[in-house]
Amino acid sequence: MSTKPPSLTERRKAATQLDIARAAAELFTERGPDGTTAEDIALRAGVALRTFYRYFRSKQDAVAPLLAGGADRWREQLAAAGPGARLPEALERSIAESLAAEDEERAEGLLWTRGLLRAAAEDPALRAVWYRVNQESEEKLREVLAGLAGPGTDPLELRLAAAAATDAIRIALETWAETDAPVRGEGSPAALAVRCMRELMGGMRLLGDTPAGDSSVA
Repeated sequence: MSTKPPSLTERRKAATQLDIARAAAELFTERGPDGTTAEDIALRAGVALRTFYRYFRSKQDAVAPLLAGGADRWREQLAAAGPGARLPEALERSIAESLAAEDEERAEGLLWTRGLLRAAAEDPALRAVWYRVNQESEEKLREVLAGLAGPGTDPLELRLAAAAATDAIRIALETWAETDAPVRGEGSPAALAVRCMRELMGGMRLLGDTPAGDSSVA
């Protein structure tokens, strides 16, 4: 199914939202959410306060595009595997690639996420945004998995796989944010996420694979 590319207006809107999100992340890291106002964020982003509220309901909500960006790229990579791909391998590969921090832009994005998750530890509203972003990502992931798995796939399997994969990334990022581990190598988000996914999916049939404990294979 083809997807209509975003219009120029939509691209400009997304760019403005991301500028505001980065400004909010900078200020939350520098001052904490309690020390930051919506006015501060608008000023740092170079937009009017009314523009800020056109896109976001609260100062915490402003960071959602930054937190969601990595998940959007991850689902795009996974969808590119195409129907018929072995989902366990496709999921693991896409998770590792999406968190690999292969260039400075992705490394910077992970560091922004670390700062936001640390700030969220003391701010329930910011934590709520993080959980909402993950819930929305899980729902979108189910659609991607359904397209890859094809018709007739058990809906429960799809839900379990989407939940496990999403939680693997969430738990990995939260665990990493509590440390000073690097963005690459041992202890990195990619390494932790792959480990989490294997642990969470270890006993799952995972969309048509041979059930765990099936003795029909010699």
